[in-house]
Amino acid sequence: MRAVQVSEYVKGPLDLKVTEVPTPTPTADKYLIEIHSAGTNFFDILQIQGKYQHQPPLPWVGGAEFAGTILATPTNNPRFKVGDRVFGATQGAYATHVLASEQTLLPVPPGWSFEDAAGLFVTAPTSYGGLVTRAGVKAGDWVLVHAAAGGVGLAAVQIAKAMGATVIATAGTERKREVAKAFGADYVVDYGDKGWPEIVKKLCKEKRSGNGAAGVDIVYDPVGMIDASLKCVAWNARLLVIGFAAGKIEKVALNRVLLKNVSIVGLHWGQYAKFETETVGDVWKGIFDLVKQGKFRGTSFKDESFVGLESVPRALKALGGRETWGKVVVNVIGEAKSKL
Repeated sequence: MRAVQVSEYVKGPLDLKVTEVPTPTPTADKYLIEIHSAGTNFFDILQIQGKYQHQPPLPWVGGAEFAGTILATPTNNPRFKVGDRVFGATQGAYATHVLASEQTLLPVPPGWSFEDAAGLFVTAPTSYGGLVTRAGVKAGDWVLVHAAAGGVGLAAVQIAKAMGATVIATAGTERKREVAKAFGADYVVDYGDKGWPEIVKKLCKEKRSGNGAAGVDIVYDPVGMIDASLKCVAWNARLLVIGFAAGKIEKVALNRVLLKNVSIVGLHWGQYAKFETETVGDVWKGIFDLVKQGKFRGTSFKDESFVGLESVPRALKALGGRETWGKVVVNVIGEAKSKL
């Protein structure tokens, strides 16, 4: 099979090469899958440079998220059959084939392309788990979503809207704010403007009534903007710490936490499979219900095409340069793209 194999750490994505490696053989507990599309993630860039907390022994194949078809099944009472369309996550997604265990796989939603499904496994449950499970989003809430045009951001915008919330989305470019609006955001704000907390407060004051007019009820933050967000939250607000895409782990002024009676809540979705397995099933059921109702759609980046494994370096470079929106997906087996 063909794969983007890392035999030594590289300086950046453009140093990656496609090579021929042996096709894996199905085992008693793993499926052999032909990969149609592979999702990219920031941690992929760290991993190829040897900077991630989880580094497989060299050599290894890059990538984690994928969607494709089952070519062979395990011998132990498999849930899926040959030919089934699945998506999931396991090491080695930048390849034409991969082995994956059943607990890392889910069926591609009816009507979904492999391209959109390849970007679903990480983003959707992170946003649903944060907003619904941890923050208890409900109809009437006002939700501030930072980096709203990113993969988890667009998922968060859709989930908050599906639950009946009003969404204020922040993004750093006009194109990204346009995308956030296209996915349902009610209002958009440029977080490059240092006065953005005041802009959010003004929006709430003009558009909300009652005690909520002081600010938003929920902040969804995958960037590292909790401290500044405390300036524009309402009484009893819930602030979700999703990640630190800005590269800095911030310190928070706890006096604001006390004075506004707020909760700061973390979400480490990857650890739910270890500590709270029953919640994983509940979250995916909720996501698939939203998909079925037409309230959640794929977020794959459509302004540029990445077709074939040779385009993995270019896709990762675009992702790392923050030139993209949504989920950057490489179509290992090409599919037609529609424009947003």
